[in-house]
Amino acid sequence: MRHFLRDDDLTPEEQAEVLDLAAAMKADPYAAKPLAGPVTVATIYDKPTLRTQASFAAGIAELGGFPMLVDGILAAIGIRESVPDVARILGRQAGEIVWRTFAQGNLEQMASYAGVPVVNALTDEFHPCQLLADLLTLREHKGELRGLTVTFLGDAACNMGNSYALAGALAGLHVRFGAPEGYTPDADVLARAAEICAGTGGSITLDQDPIKAAAGADVLVTDTWVSMGKEDEKAEREAVFSPYALTQELVDHAHPDAVVMHCLPAYRGKEIAAAVLDGPRSIVWDEAENRRHAQKAILAFLWERRGAHV
Repeated sequence: MRHFLRDDDLTPEEQAEVLDLAAAMKADPYAAKPLAGPVTVATIYDKPTLRTQASFAAGIAELGGFPMLVDGILAAIGIRESVPDVARILGRQAGEIVWRTFAQGNLEQMASYAGVPVVNALTDEFHPCQLLADLLTLREHKGELRGLTVTFLGDAACNMGNSYALAGALAGLHVRFGAPEGYTPDADVLARAAEICAGTGGSITLDQDPIKAAAGADVLVTDTWVSMGKEDEKAEREAVFSPYALTQELVDHAHPDAVVMHCLPAYRGKEIAAAVLDGPRSIVWDEAENRRHAQKAILAFLWERRGAHV
């Protein structure tokens, strides 16, 4: 059974295939109906959500399926009932399962017991659906992905940092992390990304100097400095990350045609200047829309391969 629990659950070739499918689905949103019936897709949200819930609900409907909302607070998965028990139950009610939750280990348990494809809609460790949307957006604005230089600024010790390392490596990107010491992606993730880069021509570099990291980059990316669950560290984190704020000055160090991305929600005047987020280089609204198209593609990809074992 194929699942999408982290970015490297796809090969480089499969990632390109999913992006091609996403582009086709965006061009003709109602042409493909692989979930006609409708097939029920269970969508579970344990964390606050806007783009994830909206894009999955719309996308599943466009695929001909039915998005069954499972309230994570009411279900209390892992508290009221064990993850394996919930997986066995949902796997008999739905053709696919989408889960936005905290622990990657719980998601992996869900995949082990559900008997249907499981999709990571965000965990504390990875955000692979967002990266598919980001790559789709970059293809639209930059064309060929391979060889582009993408700089991620700020707190790279997060799910977005880990996913940029893996997905970027698969796409053959040169990913730079401009981040303070101690705030880089997981060591195991960086090692895995380096292995992938050996076959795709991509690269991963770490730099504590934000100006050096941004210099000549084709793409500048940032994310909130205060991720969900770290609100009590707000003042400390803002002090650490303030030199990495995505200001117009940093944008001026990038390539003249550089674009700016942010997975949202954004905090203007913190990790990104309002003039940058709302300016002509920003492609964040395309990025937000493309969650729907990218997620439709991964759901269709997994549905077609639901009998495959890896």
